[in-house]
Amino acid sequence: MKISLKRITCSVLLLMLLCSIRAQAQTEVSGTVSDAGGMTMPGVNVLIKGTLTGTVTDPDGKYTIHVPDENAVLVFSFVGYTAREFVVGNRRQINVTLEEHSTRLGEVVVIGYGTVRKKDATGSVTAVTIDDKNRGKVTGLQDLLTGKSAGVSVTNSGGQPGTAAAIRIRGGSSVSAKNDPLIVIDGVPVDNNGVAGVSNTLSLINPNDIESFTVLKDASATAIYGSRASNGVIIVTTKKGKAGTAPTISYDGNVSMSIRTKEVEVLTSDEYRAFIESTKDAGAIAKMGTANTDWQDEIFKTAWGTDHNLSVTGGLQNMPYRASVGYTNQDGILKTSNFERFSGSVGLSPWFFERHLNININAKGSKINNRFADGGAINGAIAMDPTQPVMVEGGNEYGGYFTWESAPGVPDGNATKNPVSVLEMKDDESDAKSFIGNIQFDYRVHFFPDLKLNLNLGYDMTKSDGNVYIPENAPTDYTVGGRKGTYNQKSKNSLIEFYAQYVKDVQSIRSRFDVMAGYSWQHFYTQGANFYQNIDETRTFEDSDFKREYYLISFYGRFNYTLMERYLLTFTLRRDGTSRYSKDNRWGLFPSLALGWRIKDEVFFKDNDALSELKLRLGWGITGQQDLNDEYYPYIPRYSYGEDNAMAIFGYDADGNPIAVRPLRGDAYNKDLKWEETETYNIGLDYGFFDDRITGAIDYYFRKTNDMINSVPIPAGTNLTDMLLRNVGNLKNSGLEYSVNAIPVTTNDFEWEVGFNFSFNKNEVTKLIDGDDPDYKGVLTGQVDGGTNEKILINRVGYPVNSFLVYQQVYDDAGMPVEGVYVDRNGDGDINEDDRYVYEKGAPDVIMGFSTKLTWRKWDLGINARAFIGNYNYYSVAASNASLNMADVFYLRSYLSNRVKSAFETNFLSKQLLSDYYIQNASFFRIDNITLGYSFEKLIANKLSGRIYFTVQNPAVFTKYDGLDPEITVALDDSNKTGAGIDNRIYPRPTVFLLGVSLNF
Repeated sequence: MKISLKRITCSVLLLMLLCSIRAQAQTEVSGTVSDAGGMTMPGVNVLIKGTLTGTVTDPDGKYTIHVPDENAVLVFSFVGYTAREFVVGNRRQINVTLEEHSTRLGEVVVIGYGTVRKKDATGSVTAVTIDDKNRGKVTGLQDLLTGKSAGVSVTNSGGQPGTAAAIRIRGGSSVSAKNDPLIVIDGVPVDNNGVAGVSNTLSLINPNDIESFTVLKDASATAIYGSRASNGVIIVTTKKGKAGTAPTISYDGNVSMSIRTKEVEVLTSDEYRAFIESTKDAGAIAKMGTANTDWQDEIFKTAWGTDHNLSVTGGLQNMPYRASVGYTNQDGILKTSNFERFSGSVGLSPWFFERHLNININAKGSKINNRFADGGAINGAIAMDPTQPVMVEGGNEYGGYFTWESAPGVPDGNATKNPVSVLEMKDDESDAKSFIGNIQFDYRVHFFPDLKLNLNLGYDMTKSDGNVYIPENAPTDYTVGGRKGTYNQKSKNSLIEFYAQYVKDVQSIRSRFDVMAGYSWQHFYTQGANFYQNIDETRTFEDSDFKREYYLISFYGRFNYTLMERYLLTFTLRRDGTSRYSKDNRWGLFPSLALGWRIKDEVFFKDNDALSELKLRLGWGITGQQDLNDEYYPYIPRYSYGEDNAMAIFGYDADGNPIAVRPLRGDAYNKDLKWEETETYNIGLDYGFFDDRITGAIDYYFRKTNDMINSVPIPAGTNLTDMLLRNVGNLKNSGLEYSVNAIPVTTNDFEWEVGFNFSFNKNEVTKLIDGDDPDYKGVLTGQVDGGTNEKILINRVGYPVNSFLVYQQVYDDAGMPVEGVYVDRNGDGDINEDDRYVYEKGAPDVIMGFSTKLTWRKWDLGINARAFIGNYNYYSVAASNASLNMADVFYLRSYLSNRVKSAFETNFLSKQLLSDYYIQNASFFRIDNITLGYSFEKLIANKLSGRIYFTVQNPAVFTKYDGLDPEITVALDDSNKTGAGIDNRIYPRPTVFLLGVSLNF
């Protein structure tokens, strides 16, 4: 075959032309990627937007990529940094600086099983970052959240070091089940049931290791967690290392002094003598002593504390790391109380195979030593006769402490115990060890980079041991020969989770798809024992042990769809199974749907420079509840041992001694118990102005709990009890939330930041029993001091949870209460239980949080404050000490007791425990902390920077409430007598002065 030279030449020229066109189409672009500090960044993803074509930077941070044309857009992304996009244009070299993102900047928020761009979030999600310059004194995680998020109430139970807190998100959703939010730490949902010997399980984590919180509030955000999500979710993210950076050593330490600033007003010794002498009671006058004792001064003290934290943060080319150790030692202002914590943490985040495999390893451990002070000493200090001495000179029978006697050498069992002896003659100590850790594998499939596989293995363990010792001569236990005992408890929480996620941008239809599906297995196990006997071991008070466990198994999925970068849809579905319910009721299905509209990106807002964000959110979902406090097997018929004092005699041994056996008793059960479900509707608006100098959100929500787990009466003899847990009842919550964060002023030398949040919540019980029984008035709870099993709280249809049930007081012309005279509300001519009415409640209607920080050159000033409005307290301290009758003051003519000064305003001769006179408005405005700091840098060969700061914690509270502190633990569950607005006694919150320093090397 002949081939002409002309044809060959044409073919060669055509091939050269095609190669030229190809060369023009495949433009080579190169450059270097660095962080904000100028360090080059290896392993950064460089992707041509809308394609699967990409590369990663080499160990020197350099990259080379071929793009199809000048209109191509390069996307540079790296975990922990804000992605950046560049149009290639006519450039052949593009050097990029990536800035570390955080929830602090609002770019990315942590949600269940991953992160999402804040602008793409469709649920009610609040990111709370930790401002180390404006946080005050913190001991537990809850202290970092106080006042920081709309709809979140954090109320410590008092001033005891390491004390627990009631955390409520949007008011709680149940009556008998738990109302605590689910807390997830670095991907591990933790068990918040607590263990013996630890006041607050959240204090087991060093708050200095926390980077940020994300609060998931509505069902569209929380439903991905299904079980235990009805009360909201708090996701805790700890601090991580930074890739490619030299090690940075940081130290933060402080010393603090805590003082008591207020006391319950009782009669002084001189006032008490005048009062007793005015009664003309010779026996009472003879009983008085000659001392002048301020018993509250005797049991409280100035307390000192110290806190030290050391961390190392850095990163090899593919191995970010952070390690820390911490030590906290805090005395309480109540004598003998102390909290000591040793903590350590390690975090590693290596990646392999050009960042296709990312591994996160987190391990946190702590050891806490507690010395608990007997809180009964606080009430004792209020009631103790101020004319008696603390110590009896030359006396040693009761350790030298003054003690009321019913006969020589016999302590009076009814009398007020010397509060100093109560503290100093009781040694109640515990030590607890905890570990929480996980390893998470995140793999982006090589041959299918849009698909990511994630495996998370977690473990959470707490072990505690405690010892109690009260000597034989202690007045509190003199008659039984003292007391010694031990207790221990161990809790384990194991987690296995796996999910797959597919993310795809489809430019042709201007859509982004994000699909995730997964499986979760979690096992909770706890065991413990208690053993108490007298000192010579002749009498055993308690000898018990227990073991229990339950499982949660879940299948879940989420579908996120984004159209044109402004129309958003999120659908989640979770199916949960719990071993707490029978096989017929074990599984629950929890869906949610949310829609979002980024109004700011519409054409008609494009040219509005003042508006930087405007997004509308609509959400609906159902979440579940199965956390029944200590009820692990409520559906199983079972037996338990009776009390030791109910021993049954079953014959006699060969020596004629009785054979005693603890009898078994049947426990109530309900095989039909099932999931409690909460349905939530939410509408929200996110906004931003002036390039996000002003940002915030407005949300309205409505929640209804159906099949509420409630303890209701049943016919006697039908189930071994008269009260049984059943799925009967409904509860609804509705509310409004508003938040704003702004930077009103910013110059080269000065910046002012301010934050404010507001939340209003209203809850109402709408059903409690089957059917409509007009005679059913609800269940009383909330026992008060000073009476015989008087209860003052009630859950009743048509009213808020845990409302006060009281008599309506009658007043005279001078506006003073008339003793024992109440309104006959039903008009039957008698004053009895039927005349009690529902009056106010302990939970606030409105909660507000306020923060501000001013920075001028190297100086900074920060203030945090909160307000509760519409909360009422029952002032039980006054009610239980109101009687001026000598039969109460000189009880059984055996001992004298003091009186609060308010008793002389009413002049009651008997206690009026259930009068609405003692229900007081406890609204308050509290300044949580004020901090002044000075920063410095480039010291010691330009390698040392840091900050010195001074903090005043709890400097002021403004309230009309007469009690010691208006902030009582506000709980929505069936709480004991220290909760839900009942002010029986409280460990006072001290004012704390703190001096600290932060150093970075």
